[in-house]
Amino acid sequence: MSKSFSDAIVRLDFYVSHTLGLSRKEAKVLIGKGNVTVNGVEIKKANHSVQQTDEVFLRDKRLAWPQEKYFLLNKPAGYVCATEDGEHPVVLDLIEAHEQKDLRVVGRLDMDTTGLLLLTTDGQWLHRITSPKSDCAKQYRVWTVDEVTDADLELLSTGVQLNNEEGLTKPALAERVSSHEILLSITEGKYHQVKRMLAATGNRVERLHREAIANVKVADVPEGQYRSLTEAEVALF
Repeated sequence: MSKSFSDAIVRLDFYVSHTLGLSRKEAKVLIGKGNVTVNGVEIKKANHSVQQTDEVFLRDKRLAWPQEKYFLLNKPAGYVCATEDGEHPVVLDLIEAHEQKDLRVVGRLDMDTTGLLLLTTDGQWLHRITSPKSDCAKQYRVWTVDEVTDADLELLSTGVQLNNEEGLTKPALAERVSSHEILLSITEGKYHQVKRMLAATGNRVERLHREAIANVKVADVPEGQYRSLTEAEVALF
């Protein structure tokens, strides 16, 4: 049974922990002591299956079906895309503490890369975006050490050979903004892909900022801040 409230059925301990902001261990203790009823029946098994139409009560308090969270964060440089790290601040540090529970990062940005990052509690939604089959377009603004030539743009657009990779990258959309700045839109998510694509043309990325994923854009969110996605944005994926 997958851990997502977009599913039709979830475990009772998962349901209780999310609704009350508890750990799974704390939720199991509550359930095991007979404090939880489902449709009027006392349930002591943490793995009991519940669905949205069930009436779940903690003593005399009804527990509402929890909602998935979908956030857009404008990531600053210096933050690691992880839930915890022993050496560096993580992107979850930028999310209010009461919103952090079970949030997962959708994809990754390097520590020195800035811009759009998605976070969610919905595992199925996350998979739809990150799956290699998704062909989800991601747009980056790229500043380079050397000038980007017409020949470089042509290579990026048709596909380049990455070091230690078989075959060419998928065709990308590459547009010059200035001599050392381009907009690059790719549908793959290979490790350090944008930096490696520019390296394949003999150039080097000086600064990298992700501006959009599909039609979700980061422009309206200040650096280091976040907002919830709209229903229409969630539905894009």
